This record gives sequence, structure tokens and C-alpha cells, in this order.
Amino acid sequence: MISEKFIILGAILSFYGGLSYLIDTLKGKTKPNRVSWFLWALAPAIAFAAEIDKGVGLTSLMTFMAGFNPLLIVIASFVNKKAYWKLSKMDYFYGAISIFAIIIWKLTGEGNLAIFFAILADAFASIPTIIKSYRQPETENSTIFLFAMINSGITLLTIKVWSFAHWSFPAYIFILCALIYALVKFKLGVLINSKIKKNII
Repeated sequence: MISEKFIILGAILSFYGGLSYLIDTLKGKTKPNRVSWFLWALAPAIAFAAEIDKGVGLTSLMTFMAGFNPLLIVIASFVNKKAYWKLSKMDYFYGAISIFAIIIWKLTGEGNLAIFFAILADAFASIPTIIKSYRQPETENSTIFLFAMINSGITLLTIKVWSFAHWSFPAYIFILCALIYALVKFKLGVLINSKIKKNII
């Protein structure tokens, strides 16, 4: 295990990655799906509050950054006319899960349940962006996902108490960001689709 002080370094790297996406959003280079990014801001906020409640400590800084960067991007997306917000029945469902997580946490006082439902809500919120990254990787910026992955990886390396409250959200963020980073950076969806078309022809 490495020192918890590295968590601060991870948070700085994550913020740097967020700035890259933020700038591209303001310039119109990226097209953030506001549904995903809003819920990516909300779900980590729930998990962060629950982690603080469970006494997680400095490790929770990673979860805070997981929600802070998306919040800035949601705000910036209103400056970028190319950003879009497509509301469907499933989008409302994703939002309902996030709200449900808050209600369960408040009613039961059980932080682990709130963290679980926050991860579930965040995962559902990720679906539109995962699909978009698969089909149109040029509309995304891989940098923010790379640095968020590094941040969560550093956080996992600092964990000394392997309770659900400590490891669950960082592990989830690592897996999610690794997936989206690979889809955007290496254009995996485009490559897969081109191979499928060749095989059909």
C-alpha cells in the first residue's frame, strides 16, 4: 500500500483531466450528454456523503472529484450549443434511482446501501455515454477518463481497510473509466463495426 497523501495527487490529476474536457466542451469539440453528466455529478455526491458518514476519510476525496468534474462540465455544456439533453423514459428511470439512493440512506441511515445505489445509478447514467463512445468516439475526450482512472487506481492502492465503503466506488470508477477510455482513445466501436461489415461483405 502507498501513502494516503497520494490521494491528493490523484485528485489533482483528475481535476487536470476534467479541465481538458471542460475546455473542449466550451470550444464545442465535445458533445456531452447532459443526462449522463448530471447523474455522474449527483451519484458521486450521494456516495461521497455516505462515505463521510461511514468515516472513510481522505479516501473519499476520489469520490468527491468523481462528482465535481461532471458538475463543472454540466455547467459548461450550457455554453456549448452542441451539447444535448435527450430525455427518454430510461433517463427518468436513471434519475429515480439516484433519488431512491438518497431516500434509502436518509430512511435507514445505512451508508453502504446509499453507496450501492449511487453506484447503480451512476452505472445506469453511464449507458448513454458508453453507447455514444462506441458509436461516435470523436464526440468524446478520452483525457478525463484516463485521469479519473489513474485517480481511482491511486486511491485503491492507498486503502488499508478493505470495507465496502472504502473500495467499492473507487473500484467501480476505475472499471467504468477504463472502458470508456478504451472506446474513445482506440475507437474500438468503429473498429469492431468495420470488421463486422467486412465479414458480411
